[in-house]
Formats: sequence, C-alpha cells, structure tokens
Amino acid sequence: MLSLLLTASCISFAQAYSQTYFPETDTLVVENLHRWRDKKFGLLMHWGTYSQWGVVESWSICSEDEEWERRGDSSYTEYKKRYERLIKTFNPIRFDPNQWARAAKDAGMRYVIFTTKHHDGFCMFDTKTTDYKITGLDCPFNNDPRANITQSILGAFRKEGFMTGVYFSKADWHSPDYWWPNFATPDRNPNYNIEHHPDRWRRFVRFTQTQINELMSNYGRIDILWLDAGWVRKKTPEEVTSEKMTARYAVYPQSQDINMPLIASKAREKQPGLIVVDRAVPGPYQNYLTPENTVPEKALPYPWETCMPMGTSWSYVPNDQYKSVNELIHLLVDIVSKGGNFLLNIGPGPDGELAPEAYDRLKGIGDWMKVNKEAIYDTRQVAPYKEGKVCLTQLSDGTTFAIYLGEQGEKAPPSRIRMSSVAPADNAKITLLGYNDKPLEWRKVGRGFEVIVPRDFRERPPCEHAWALKISRVTHNPRSAKY
Repeated sequence: MLSLLLTASCISFAQAYSQTYFPETDTLVVENLHRWRDKKFGLLMHWGTYSQWGVVESWSICSEDEEWERRGDSSYTEYKKRYERLIKTFNPIRFDPNQWARAAKDAGMRYVIFTTKHHDGFCMFDTKTTDYKITGLDCPFNNDPRANITQSILGAFRKEGFMTGVYFSKADWHSPDYWWPNFATPDRNPNYNIEHHPDRWRRFVRFTQTQINELMSNYGRIDILWLDAGWVRKKTPEEVTSEKMTARYAVYPQSQDINMPLIASKAREKQPGLIVVDRAVPGPYQNYLTPENTVPEKALPYPWETCMPMGTSWSYVPNDQYKSVNELIHLLVDIVSKGGNFLLNIGPGPDGELAPEAYDRLKGIGDWMKVNKEAIYDTRQVAPYKEGKVCLTQLSDGTTFAIYLGEQGEKAPPSRIRMSSVAPADNAKITLLGYNDKPLEWRKVGRGFEVIVPRDFRERPPCEHAWALKISRVTHNPRSAKY
C-alpha cells in the first residue's frame, strides 16, 4: 500500500473498475468467493518496523522522486541503513491479538487480512529464507511466545470465526536478488537487467515461491492470498516497449515473471479453494478486484472490495486523524449497496497497541451493526443501488432494505422517507430495523412510495448515523448481480 498523499502511485479509480474480469472456474474457489462476499466487512492491518518512526510503510526507502515522508535529513544511503536497523528496536510487548479480534468481531467484521511482508522485505512471520524477520536474532521480540506474529494473529481471529487472509508483497527491497547491492536503487523495480542476470532473478523467484509456500503450509487454514506490488508481473514484449515510453519510474522496464500459475496451483494444493488476489494484474489470478481508497460511482459486475485506511495513513502515525463513525458507516453502506466488500485498515503502533480512537470507531460501528446487520450481511446489490440519501440492498428471497444515510449530527430518521425508484408490493410489510415488530404506515406515490416514521421512533431511534427500512416485497425485482 502507498501513503494516501501519493495518489500518483496508487491504483487509480479508472483502473479499479475498467479491468477485464476473468471468472474463476474452480468450484471450491467459487464457493469461497460467495462465502467471502457474504461477509461484507473486513479488517486489514499494515504493521512493521516502520511503525516505530511513524512513517509511511516501506516507501521511504524507495528513491523515487516523490514526497516520501522520511525521518531526519540524512542521505539516502544512510537513511536506508538506519531504516533496516529498526529491527534491533522493534519490541511490541503490548501486542494482544485476542483483544484485536474481539474488537473487530464486535464491530461486525468477519474477515481479516494481515500484512505478513511489505515491500521493505521485513517478515512478520517465521520464515527460513531470511533473518530479516520478527523472529530473527536481531529483533528483541524474537524470544516472546507471541513472536511469530502472523501465527498469533491468524489464530486469534480464526477462534472468533473470521475468514483469514495474508497480505504478501511480491517485491522485496531487502533481497539482494531484487535490489542488487552492486547498483544504486533508482526506483521500485529490480535495479539490474534480468535478461543479463537470469540466475539472480531465478533465485529471487525461488525465494518468493518458498515464502508463499511457508505461509500456505505452516499457518492453518488460509482463505485469501492477497498479493501486492502489481508491477511484479509477467509482461509481453509489447507491454515492456509501452512501459519504456510511458512509465514514470522504470530504469529497466522489463518482465518480472515470478510464475503465478505455479504459485497459485501450489498454494491451492495446500489450501483448497484459496482466493488469490493478484492486485492490479488483470488475469485469472485476480479473483476479486480491489479499488484502493475509493468507492466506485456505480455497482460493478464482478466481486470487488474497497480497501481504505481508517485514518490518513495505512501505517501507524502518531495522532492520526481517524474518520468519524458516521463516515465509516456511510462508506460501508455505500460499498455494500454497490455489491462490494469494505476492507478497513488500522495500523498498530510500535508497542503493539491500537490507538484509543480506533477502538472508539470500532465500537461505534459495532453498535450500529447490532441493529442493522440484517441489511448488510448476505445481501447483494439491487438497481438502482442508491437514490439520494437512501441506499438499497437485497436478500436472496427478495427482502429489500432501504438505508437512509443521516448527515453528521442528524440524530434521528426524518418523519417521512420517500423513494421514486422502488415501490413495495400491495400489502407489503415495512418495518424499521430495531423496531421490527411494529409495521410502518406507507403509501404509494407515483412509481415509488412514502413511509411515515412515527414520532416515538424518532424520539427514541434504535441507532445513530443511518436507519434501515425492511420491505418484505417490492412490486418489481430490479436486476441483481449474479456474483
């Protein structure tokens, strides 16, 4: 992931939904995708040695001419040495994955993706391929019983019933077979010509495949392999030529083939039904798409997930500004109404704690979800998805929910909610979630309807931020997605 300030390097909004989708044919993967889509709300965590400095994850050691936030004013060479020495002081003694899992569950989250290795190459799992890891002898946390952090986190969340996934960067800026120490490192790509040094690249490919195999073999059930660094991919000669002409950063525009067919097949031998998300690489190994830090304007005709930080940064920064509970709930509803999942990121601090503000936001979302979860889980998009301040979701039996999004400070639903694009069937029952046993009065208005929210409901609203009408039947069943 990149800092939110660095939008030029992020997956663009257009890229996020203009790609060709390649439907999966493996029946076990298809079943797991349906199961994942029903979960709707997940937790992503970016965490590594960089949290000690409160800087952007990994990117401050990339020497591209961007506004990478760096600590101090040392030269690039000295800065990178200091950054890699952070392993010697990384000691998150307050790390409590059970507390994280309980808080996420109470918030209504149902799956987790943990960053096992970001682009800087520091491994938050006990790999045999490198000493640059949380269990390495240079790391003071290595003797702690929780030291294999990936194992501790996945185990804690699995106990709470979560689907589990691992984030893994295909790039590795610590590996001498990706960034060869013989040369400078001008950009995010390998700093040598792969065609001139094929043995070096083959070592890197084996290194990458071995690390992924370790994750698939030693950490229990894994549901999702979430791969980042989309520039690491096989490219045709035409794509390489195009990159030479258009790429902003690529001293050596070249194919970076790590053999994804082999990686996926070997991973699924260990983890049948594994969802593979090779982000930003159109093809059969991108089982769902991941628009980053954005919500599409319309529903998308394939499985997708918006990934977005709760604060302003993917990684921990001191005194970060977190989105309000109101904004986070509205994002969740908007995304789900368009058929997507919401993967919300929180960056733990260097001591292993989440910020109090993060727990506060999770509790606020959870309070809302306790009342309205029926309108979120197991639903699919239904046209026209959204009308004004009202979003639509639908269950497989045709039960439809109209979720009114309250403005910041709006403490109760309005006395009347009107829609022109959807009409209940004759004799349909409409209730307000939280007051499910008390049908509301409603009437048809043109091709739509108007529902009256009683004063006592408004004086004692069942929740804050958004209110969901449950409609037992509608007169027409607008086209819903098949996915």
